[in-house]
Order: sequence, then C-alpha cells, then structure tokens
Amino acid sequence: MAKKKAKKNPRVATDRLHLWLMLVLTFSTGVIDAVGYLGLDRVFTGNMTGNVVLLGMAFAGGADLPILRPALALVFFMVGAALAGRVLRKGPEGWSGRTSSTLLTVTLGLTALAVYVALVNVHAAEILGSITTSVLATAMGIQAATAKRLKVAEITTVVVTSTITGLASDSRLAGGRSPFWARRFSAIALIMAGAVVGALTLTVDLWLGIAVSALLSGVVTLVGHLRHRTDRRSATAENAKETALR
Repeated sequence: MAKKKAKKNPRVATDRLHLWLMLVLTFSTGVIDAVGYLGLDRVFTGNMTGNVVLLGMAFAGGADLPILRPALALVFFMVGAALAGRVLRKGPEGWSGRTSSTLLTVTLGLTALAVYVALVNVHAAEILGSITTSVLATAMGIQAATAKRLKVAEITTVVVTSTITGLASDSRLAGGRSPFWARRFSAIALIMAGAVVGALTLTVDLWLGIAVSALLSGVVTLVGHLRHRTDRRSATAENAKETALR
C-alpha cells in the first residue's frame, strides 16, 4: 500500500513573515515622513538624518528653514527609541509579547493622533503643530527600536541611505554577489511608494495619512502577535513531546 504523501505546510516561515511585516512598516514610514514634511512645516518624523541636515542649514542661516519642530522631533524620536529599548531589553530575541506591546503603543498613538488632527486645526497655533510632529516622532522612535530588536537583516523601517549603499556597494557591478538585493530594493521602493501615498492623502486631509499608518501598524502588530502565539504553542507542544519520549 502506497504511503500517503505528507501534507506540505503552507505557512510562511516566521523569519520571512517578519521581513514582510517590517517592509510594511517601511512603507508606513514613507507615508508619515511625507505627511510631516509636506503637511507640518518640513519636518521628518521618521528619517532623523533629514532633520539633522535641516537643523544644520537652519543654524547656518538657511532662509525660512524650521528649527523648533525638527529639533523637537529629533529629541522625541530618541525618547521613543529609549522607552522601547528599555521595554524590549529584558525580552527574548525575536518577536515576543514585549514586541507586540511596543508596536501596539505605536498603533494606539497614531490612532489617537489621527483623531486629534481630524478634530483640531493643528495649523492654527505653533504649539499644536509641534505636538503633532513630536508625537509622530515618538511613535517612529518606538517603531525603529522595535525593528532593530527584531534584527531583520537590512531593514530598519526608517532609514534607507545605508540600504542604498549596501545595494550598490555589494552589487555585481561592484564585484560583489548582491546579497539581500531583493529586500534592499523592496525597502527603497516601499518607502518611496509610501511617500507618494502620504503626499496623495494630503489632498484629502492631514489626518488621513496618519490614519493609514495607524492601520498598517495595527495589521503588523496583529499578524506578528498571532504568529508569535502560534510559534510558542508549537514549541511548547514539541517540548512536551520530547519530554514524554525520554
């Protein structure tokens, strides 16, 4: 009697799923940065390199360049990253309940901010716009620290300069073997696509881009957490099986 063929496991490998989830957050960062730069007085709330350069030019007397909001964004991005780092430091490698909690914080923060921006005219006073960019930067700092902890190679969700450098310097044109070229190219393309979408949402209203990012963050959090629970149950069952066989 022929043996039955083992069913193939259709489930995507956890490492690959994490890659896809971080690419979604990279797209989300593009949306947020477009909203911040075009809709909130030229402030990058995800890409801190841009803020550092803007501040340098402003300090040198650059005409009409903002100082307060980029400076606040830089500070609050670091605050968000520090808070997430403290939460995640005691957790295990890879996705954990702490990872879910930090990304849930990003989701809730962006959701609350989208409602705030929809109800309040943040352009009416300097402080209202500054609150908006500072909260966005805090959320992006938490997201960046969480992505760093997950250690998905070549994906930071907030920076693509190093990704572009790696793509070019490791390419076959440069004599390399082009490792990670697909994910590197995807990260670059997705943050650009996110910026396009973010710019388009501004034709409707400022809150919409923030709401889109909140939705994406929520999806990433839910999918990642469900996979974490599934993997944990599988590991527990496997350990129990091994214990029973001893």
